[in-house]
Amino acid sequence: MEDILIKGSQFLLSLSILVILHEFGHFIPAKLFKTRVEKFYLFFDWKFSLFKFNMRGTEYGIGWIPLGGYVKISGMIDESMDTDQMKTPPQPWEFRSKPAWQRLIIMLGGVTVNFLLAMVIYSAVLFVWGEKYLPNENLTGGIWVRDSLAMDMGFRNGDKIVDINGKRIERFSEIMPEMIYGGSVKVLRESGEEEFIDIPKDFIEQLVDKESRLLFIYRMPFLVSELPAESHNLNSGLQTKDIIVGINGKEVLYWDQYEKELAEVAGQRVELNVRRGDEKLVVQADVNEHGKIGVGFAGTSLIDLDKLGFYKLETNKFGLLESIPAGIGLAYDRFSSYLRQLKLIFNPSTGAYKGVGGFAAIGNLFPAEWNWQIFWEMTAFLSIMLGVLNLLPIPALDGGHVMFTLYEIVSGRKPSDKFLEYAQMIGLVLLLSLFVFANGNDLFKAFK
Repeated sequence: MEDILIKGSQFLLSLSILVILHEFGHFIPAKLFKTRVEKFYLFFDWKFSLFKFNMRGTEYGIGWIPLGGYVKISGMIDESMDTDQMKTPPQPWEFRSKPAWQRLIIMLGGVTVNFLLAMVIYSAVLFVWGEKYLPNENLTGGIWVRDSLAMDMGFRNGDKIVDINGKRIERFSEIMPEMIYGGSVKVLRESGEEEFIDIPKDFIEQLVDKESRLLFIYRMPFLVSELPAESHNLNSGLQTKDIIVGINGKEVLYWDQYEKELAEVAGQRVELNVRRGDEKLVVQADVNEHGKIGVGFAGTSLIDLDKLGFYKLETNKFGLLESIPAGIGLAYDRFSSYLRQLKLIFNPSTGAYKGVGGFAAIGNLFPAEWNWQIFWEMTAFLSIMLGVLNLLPIPALDGGHVMFTLYEIVSGRKPSDKFLEYAQMIGLVLLLSLFVFANGNDLFKAFK
């Protein structure tokens, strides 16, 4: 329950920041072009609002439905479907009375802020925290296969990912995002042989059906997390945080190797080679008939593994001036990657549409512990996502208004108010259908 609360709080704060700044993107040019803004709301105020006040002809407030927010601009057919004002003659302060180029700027203001915000956040993150990552070539032990899908595809513990579709993988974190586009993966086996593994055409569909999307991760050492009271090795001398690095003098570096190694000495007393801080120890321990030593295994972060000397992480530090172009470049990379992923959703053969999620799916992207670096990185990515989705040429979205305005600029003919009303209704139906589908996917996965 606490995990849900922390994730939900981060999502709500991130959403609030994005909504307010997106709507300010519309609000500011509207005011600059002397267009009346009737309402500016965080969240939706259907029937009533939690808080509101009026200032200079605009009602500012907070609604009770936390699904977004809006600005209501006079003389504009929007999601409020307030068509009464459209029956009166156009007034100078109304959106419909403004030149097409001004209306275009007002409608593009929101997504412009989204993209600029992502650049600013990424630049700030790089300046404050820098960039720490695991170069793929530093994954000396290869991968640890965690899922049957990866095993069925042909991946094995200890494989090193060389390239995907001929593209050399520079960072370990790039492997899974690159695999979703299909093709083949070149791996280097522990035996030294190179092999190609084909990615199934419906890989995304199979991945969506998995509870965990981590098919494989970096291999971890056997770090002792606990010695239960009922452990048959409670008095062996093993301690929590010990790292077991060998059996009977044979080096065994990774946790996934111990099941096989311990099975070979089941029912015997063995010498465990142990690292305890800077010390190297030998501990006598009993292996039961099931090949177990009765201690818990602790997963370990890359940061800790770097400190322990198992992997060498690279760290890039950025000064203030360096962080700006680096942040812009990072925002562009995330933008390009999201566009590629969006294309997969519209290709039914990939099954990617099954992975479309609603608020629960987005909320789960945030960690169960409050981490400001991850929070801001997620907020930057969601800002890009919000900007891209709002640019889709669907009536009721900014992109729909932009599409009709561009048509007017090119053709010199303005669509009629009645046409815009019908288009807005169609767009709202499409958005509502998408909303139901995405959140329905969340419910289906929750009760599956």
